[in-house]
Amino acid sequence: MMFFFILITGTMITVSSNSWLGAWMGLEINLLSFIPLMNSNNLMSTEASLKYFLTQAMASAVLLFAIMMEYLNNFPITQENSMYNDLIITSSLLLKSGAAPFHFWFPNVMEGLSWMNALTLMTWQKIAPLMLISYLTQSKFILLVVITSTIVGSLGGLNQTSLRKLMAFSSINHLGWMLAAMQANESMWLIYFTFYTFLSFSLIFMFNNFKMYHINQLFNSFFNSKILKFMLFLNLLSLGGLPPFIGFMPKWLVIQMLVMKSQYFLMTIMTVMTLITLFFYLRLCFAAFMLNYYESNWTMNSFVNNASFKTMLILSFISTFSLILISMIYLFL
Repeated sequence: MMFFFILITGTMITVSSNSWLGAWMGLEINLLSFIPLMNSNNLMSTEASLKYFLTQAMASAVLLFAIMMEYLNNFPITQENSMYNDLIITSSLLLKSGAAPFHFWFPNVMEGLSWMNALTLMTWQKIAPLMLISYLTQSKFILLVVITSTIVGSLGGLNQTSLRKLMAFSSINHLGWMLAAMQANESMWLIYFTFYTFLSFSLIFMFNNFKMYHINQLFNSFFNSKILKFMLFLNLLSLGGLPPFIGFMPKWLVIQMLVMKSQYFLMTIMTVMTLITLFFYLRLCFAAFMLNYYESNWTMNSFVNNASFKTMLILSFISTFSLILISMIYLFL
């Protein structure tokens, strides 16, 4: 609990800081409190925490270097110098958040974490770097990162059997959308991030309850409970952004913003790449629904009367029917 509280404090320091040095300090506090949370006394988590520490420490060092360059007054800061500094700062923050082409550590670290730590890494740990990126104006570089993130996030997930890696590549794809939302509108990325956090939580809550880590576990689970199976896969499709689920709404808003800004090329690439992510989600659903797998007896417990089951049902209902309800309310008003 103490480390979790320090983790939250670190992010808050970064977000509320009015100087780059204060922001860097918040990032460091956040990093140092997350590493003890990652370690679950097994080889995988130890390796993941070491990889995470090394990449984040490197990003922090580069960020500190760029901040010091900003603060040095030994030479007159020209427009060109300032631009390069902004580029270095943006790159180090993108490395911290795990956006492509700085994404190589992210799936490997995710693979070694428990589901709750993976959720923290996918959501909370992105708030501080993204907030700092939104202060910078590196539009051309960010647009390049948006394109690479959406491409890597969609193509990287095609060949995966691990659910954690699949969620990691999905996260990289969504990060591309968040950065595009950031370029389109200052607060739009926060709306997208909120939706993404909710959908990730509702999926990971289910994975964590049933201790699922690989795709084949999805196939031979819930043989007796069809409701759970439907809930799981509707949540997956919602995360992919398929209408008429709520996951489509933030994508819809971003597409609308990009069209208003006349960025048709970027919007087309992002939409096509999202279709690829939807393809591998649909592939999971087809295999699980169409083929009749038998479930091992010990995996089916009396779960239906459980409080967790009710929580899953509520989350899935919101995820599945919210967009339809919002549209109906809007029509009647």
